[in-house]
Amino acid sequence: MATTTAATSATGGSVIDVNSLVSQLIAATRGPKDSLISSQTLKTTTQISALGTLKGALSTFQSTLGALATPSAFNAQIATSSSPSILTASASSSAVAGTYTVSVTKLAQAQQLVSKPIVGDASAVVGTGTLKISLGAASFNVTLTNTNDTVAGLAAAINSATGNPGVTATVITGTDGAHLILSSTLTGAANSIQVAETDGGTALSALTYSAASTTNYTENSPAQDAVFSISGINHTSPSNTVSDALSGVTLNLIGTTAAGTGAGSSVNLTVANDTAAITTNIGAFVTAYNALASSISSLRSYDPTTHTAGPMLGDALLSGIQNEIRTALYGIVNTGSATYTSLASVGITTKSDGTLSLNPAKLQTALTAAPAAVSALFNGKNGIAADLNTRLSADLASGGAIDSRSKTLVRQDNDLADQTKKLDAQMTALAASLTQQYASLNTLLSKLQSTSAALTQQLSSLPTVQQKTQ
Repeated sequence: MATTTAATSATGGSVIDVNSLVSQLIAATRGPKDSLISSQTLKTTTQISALGTLKGALSTFQSTLGALATPSAFNAQIATSSSPSILTASASSSAVAGTYTVSVTKLAQAQQLVSKPIVGDASAVVGTGTLKISLGAASFNVTLTNTNDTVAGLAAAINSATGNPGVTATVITGTDGAHLILSSTLTGAANSIQVAETDGGTALSALTYSAASTTNYTENSPAQDAVFSISGINHTSPSNTVSDALSGVTLNLIGTTAAGTGAGSSVNLTVANDTAAITTNIGAFVTAYNALASSISSLRSYDPTTHTAGPMLGDALLSGIQNEIRTALYGIVNTGSATYTSLASVGITTKSDGTLSLNPAKLQTALTAAPAAVSALFNGKNGIAADLNTRLSADLASGGAIDSRSKTLVRQDNDLADQTKKLDAQMTALAASLTQQYASLNTLLSKLQSTSAALTQQLSSLPTVQQKTQ
């Protein structure tokens, strides 16, 4: 340092490296404060992340409760047909369990008419005028002029007509000429097609059709209702999808049964409680709880080997939520049954690690023996799923325990960010002040060195004083 100072003095430069000195002083001043803010920021960020993990696990678990927390979830019904090629069906929760015999005599179908041959092909002229085409009670008009007076023009006019309720037209040309095909898109006896000439002329009379005048067309497929019976009770329907015959059940008629009373004359339709769906929902509940238990275990863990603690070890919020859930899970519920009053009684038991295990066979036995009791266990008064859903809704709600903690942590994180900004401003001001002070000191020291050098030079030029010899 002495060599550097001497060299600096000799050249008349700075005595002190101001920038280096100020940087070191700022670092020494800021270091402990930075360390404290960083430590607190890391802790807050870790807690925010941990709270997000907990909230996500709770939300996922709660999502499985909806399928168990209401009675309708356990009223799911399934309809099974002994002959799916003739009949399939679906059942709502309002359907009543039972077995029914269904005989199908006719399927509902849409009418199709084929006109007599028209000499020529699709470009054959049919004439001009106006046709009124009806489908059931609805009708629309088609006008032919000399711009579209061909078979193809008529078909196009029908297909594009405003107000067409469901009549499609096609032209098929055979060896005998062109045929106009009129098809209904609506099934049922009431949806028959009629074609009338309404302009008072006779140019289009060869294209008219009614139930009383069928000469101009051949009925390729009649308009007819489905005819069937359920347990001997006759029923008709304009559609093959029938929802007004058996309460809570929708039938889909696909084929007809054999005539008479022998083999194949009927189909067995069974409506029963859909225990498979209920078992799936309960299985999802168990799986989601185990995922939640794993998340909670990780959050409150402690590793004695590495002395590493989970981010929410000893946290009162986590302990409170965990106790709430356990209280609901292991409670005894008044289900109206002396046997099925707890999760364990329906095959859901706790393993040594705190997770749940489902015994499907035991659950199936309970659902078969006492479906109402199993339902009440989950969604009755103080039912486990209903109780958990209420508790978790409160915990996860805006203003709830988790939301309040989250807002507190976010405020702390914002405060720490503000502290960093303030510290930046303070250190900037301190650096400016120290730089000014040491720059002034540097100037003073430089002047003193210059003065000292001058005095030394002057003193060295003075004559030497001879000392008298004794």
